[in-house]
Amino acid sequence: MKNQLNCPQNLKLWAVIPAAGSGSRFSKSELKQYQVIQNKTVLEHTVLRLNSLPLSGYVLAIGEQDNFAKTIAFEALEKAHFCLGGSERVNSVLNALNYLSQIASEEDWVLVHDAARPCVTQDSLIQLVNAAAASGQSAILAIPVRDTLKSVETGAEISKTVDRSKLWQAQTPQMAKLGVLKHAIEQALLAQVSITDEASALEHLSEPVQVVPGRSDNIKITYPDDLELAKLILASQQSAI
Repeated sequence: MKNQLNCPQNLKLWAVIPAAGSGSRFSKSELKQYQVIQNKTVLEHTVLRLNSLPLSGYVLAIGEQDNFAKTIAFEALEKAHFCLGGSERVNSVLNALNYLSQIASEEDWVLVHDAARPCVTQDSLIQLVNAAAASGQSAILAIPVRDTLKSVETGAEISKTVDRSKLWQAQTPQMAKLGVLKHAIEQALLAQVSITDEASALEHLSEPVQVVPGRSDNIKITYPDDLELAKLILASQQSAI
């Protein structure tokens, strides 16, 4: 049986989708979020998945030269908002949070999700929201590290095997209250802390963040091979419905 959303009716959910990256590891000339799978762009699939939740709205942080995003007929287009992205992912997220601050409450919840992560399931999204709403704490989807990890400090020589028993691989969405997340990112930037995801900014201020077990098929499209894998995952997920 599928999980049901168990959160107060007055709880407001918003999504932030940073989509201003250059995607240089995917292609020097093409943006991964605009590659097409089953007649939809990757970004459309991502927005479609997020809209399986009762969102109050979603904000797409796009590049200054992006003239395509606003022409797409996204799911729940009436809930779509756009803002200018930044030079790095963290800057795009902060710009979107600043935009949201004008139309949302600091106590509203925000789910930050990678534009090129189109395979997240509704069940995983519901589990994430339920966990955050029940605890009142920030939460992220993550999976335990499965493979043996090696530390290589110089050249190609292994220096040691890393204990993976307590290691988790972070995914998105990552969920926090708007005011808490905005403040955490601002403070981390001021302190020049390396912010690789939203949780790292929250950790900098010792804000508790819990992991919610995700799924290994919630992949992020980074390289061209990932696009082919995403096609297979989406087809498999749809055939299982």
